[in-house]
Amino acid sequence: MSSATPPSALSFQSYCGDLFRELARSDQRRWGEVYLRGLLSVPGRKTPTRISAHVLGRPAVQQLQQFVHQSPWECGPVRRQTALRLARAFTTDAWSVDEVVFVKNGDRSVGVARQYAPSQERTVNCQLACAISLVGAGGGLPVNWRLLLPARWDRDEQLRRAAHLPAHEQSRPRWQSVIEAIDEMTEEWLLDPRPILADWRHESEADPLLCALEARGLGYLVQVSARTAVTMPRPHSALPAVRGTVTDLAAHVARRTERTPVSWHDRVGERRIRSQFLSTPALLCAPPAAGRATAAHRPTPRYLVADWPFGRPEPRAYWLTNLPARRLAEALPLAHLRSLAGAGLRRLHEDFGLGDFEGRSFRGWHHHVTLASAALGYAALRAAAPRPERVLSGSAV
Repeated sequence: MSSATPPSALSFQSYCGDLFRELARSDQRRWGEVYLRGLLSVPGRKTPTRISAHVLGRPAVQQLQQFVHQSPWECGPVRRQTALRLARAFTTDAWSVDEVVFVKNGDRSVGVARQYAPSQERTVNCQLACAISLVGAGGGLPVNWRLLLPARWDRDEQLRRAAHLPAHEQSRPRWQSVIEAIDEMTEEWLLDPRPILADWRHESEADPLLCALEARGLGYLVQVSARTAVTMPRPHSALPAVRGTVTDLAAHVARRTERTPVSWHDRVGERRIRSQFLSTPALLCAPPAAGRATAAHRPTPRYLVADWPFGRPEPRAYWLTNLPARRLAEALPLAHLRSLAGAGLRRLHEDFGLGDFEGRSFRGWHHHVTLASAALGYAALRAAAPRPERVLSGSAV
């Protein structure tokens, strides 16, 4: 993904042809096109009732609900086609991992529970999901999804049956869901990986995620809490180790090292940002899990990077990274690319009906978020094309 082909004039029919080529039945492909048209063009809430009225001009609610909620088509190929087309069209600088909150009123939709949502810093009745976005020249483009199941969904067989939750889907640590999604993108979709950006400030441990990324040879820039315990590696055994929180370590290094000024263009706010960064080698103090081969999982050094704005008494953000030392000056601009992912997810909610899914099933939820991502992908490609077509009225279904 280091280079990209500029988008050409884009046909909606050709986009759908690529997107749905692996769907087994022609009726699935037709209803996929109708649903995608609806997500792109229906004003307000994008429900099957409104989509059928706006796109088809006739009632077709049952057919659309069948396609989204129950039809047994796989999301993976559709997500792969979306990601590959976007990767060819836009230069991608990083992959961003972001939590997405779906607020719910009831307790029967798959994965719903009253639970703490770190991104909102409050407890809410909701579904929690993890989105992986391509961030770069195309903005923030979510292409892969994982639904994060609360523990109560492991135990309640009645809930599981009602939501048609597969037996192998269980609650798991968030880092495992992230790694599973990244593995799918690299090993099955064959995307060229980019540095992984993630906000891990509310997680109890960063080491499992970092070790898993390092074992795969992936670069990362992971934001951590100011309370994260770290140690500065000793130059030689005669010197005592410096241990403490990342705040302590940054203050210790600041007394001995000049901060480096850096400036970059904020693509969301369209403004120039100036700050300073401070970096130092750092290891997590927490002991590794039993049996973990840490030498194999840490092929490159880890660094603590602090964003320390001019005139402030202490840093405003901290990251752990394994990016090469020569690239640490790029760390702050790269970290702030997560704002592109946030903007893309907001667009999904506001313009493409991400939160409008009314079903309860596991399959239906995945179908809906997959098609919402595909709708945003089409909009991004069409906006970048030199002569976009007007194709969103009418249908042959």
